[in-house]
Amino acid sequence: MANMDPRKSPMPVQDPYARICNFDEVALGYTYETAVQEAKRCLNCKNKPCVSGCPVEIDIPAFLAKVAEEKPEEAYEILSRSTSLPAVCGRVCPQESQCEGKCVRGIKGEPVGIGRLERFVADWHREHGEDKTLKPQSNGHKVAVVGAGPSGLTAAGDLAKLGYQVTVFEALHLAGGVLVYGIPEFRLPKAIVQHEIDSLKNLGVEIQTDMVIGKVLTVDELFEMGYEAVFIGSGAGLPRFMNIPGESLNGVYSANEFLTRINLMKAFLPDSKTPVQRAKAVAVVGGGNVAMDAARCAKRMGAEKVYIVYRRGMAELPARKEEVEHAEEEQIIFKTLCNPVEILDDGSGRVGGIRCVEMELGEPDESGRRRPIEKKGSEFQLAVDSVIMAIGTSPNPLIRSTTPGLEANRHGCLITQDESGQTSRENVWAGGDAVTGAATVILAMGAGKQAARAMDEAIQKRSSK
Repeated sequence: MANMDPRKSPMPVQDPYARICNFDEVALGYTYETAVQEAKRCLNCKNKPCVSGCPVEIDIPAFLAKVAEEKPEEAYEILSRSTSLPAVCGRVCPQESQCEGKCVRGIKGEPVGIGRLERFVADWHREHGEDKTLKPQSNGHKVAVVGAGPSGLTAAGDLAKLGYQVTVFEALHLAGGVLVYGIPEFRLPKAIVQHEIDSLKNLGVEIQTDMVIGKVLTVDELFEMGYEAVFIGSGAGLPRFMNIPGESLNGVYSANEFLTRINLMKAFLPDSKTPVQRAKAVAVVGGGNVAMDAARCAKRMGAEKVYIVYRRGMAELPARKEEVEHAEEEQIIFKTLCNPVEILDDGSGRVGGIRCVEMELGEPDESGRRRPIEKKGSEFQLAVDSVIMAIGTSPNPLIRSTTPGLEANRHGCLITQDESGQTSRENVWAGGDAVTGAATVILAMGAGKQAARAMDEAIQKRSSK
């Protein structure tokens, strides 16, 4: 019998005053009973509008039906047909603007908690299920994937399921990309990421770390080694700055560096070899998920005050609603309609404050959002001793600069011919942040999935001639 409760089952979370003192996961997950009841809210719509909002094409009503029938392992089997990273997707995907945004239950109430149920199923399988992964029979073809982030891992998994010999070349010492260096432990535990990666290895995917393509090997050399196609999913790890005075002061970080030190290098541990400054007051410039992650990490690193400085208003924040709510619960201070103009020197080469101006919203710009306009005579200062820039990233130019014929736009993003990810180089595909610039995990996964499909079609077409 359907559950017609208009509200989705709430997600239990750590108490805000407790969680700002640890890096443990904030959201605690559904119980078995709660998951079953939430799954029963699905109306099993004939047209499946939720599926159209899923970049990796999960049969959402089918997996929800299995949860409602108390068959979580069968639900996991449905999930795993479409996604190689279900425990990740269930935690970090912006479901509110994708699958849940199209849920019919959301018209007169709240949508079904699809993301929460995906997380539940993946976690249940990891804790109770049996690993039935079988390495597919080889089809005799060999492909290379550059980058072990969401797009690369998705492409690798889909190609491995089709029988390809897949080698992933990762620049860092640990696979996972932004999942391990960018997203904090309290949002995405690294043991869960490793479990998903181990599942890919069981499919036969080989992952080589410390392999900087463009330096250790070039794309052309990969072809010389016998790889028939290459997928570039190298992400966008080059930080952007505002080019304002004071950005070279000690105590100014890019969010990329700050989060990498904490998430990958464990800077929060007392004996860390790559520590970060334990500031008393921090200003995080930006309003996206990365800014929320940086601000919440700074709070956990002991900062008494943490500010989000964003040039538009609360309604325009690009971060997920849930992340903003969690940040507010953790006493992060939002200074919206403000823009930094100078980082101040304390007299010793360290950050001694940040000078800002107030903003107001004018007419929409080319992105469709109202353009922030400076209010004259509105300057003020924030007393901070650290500043974190979270205003976006762009792809590292190394691969494109060492691959003749590989075209990129003025932002350094690789240019693709269509949604399949085909680049200007024959037999080279690309996807994720390397193409779009910094975007969401699920969009990167969708790009990896489409590229894998196109790579398979191209290779099979060539081999049949």
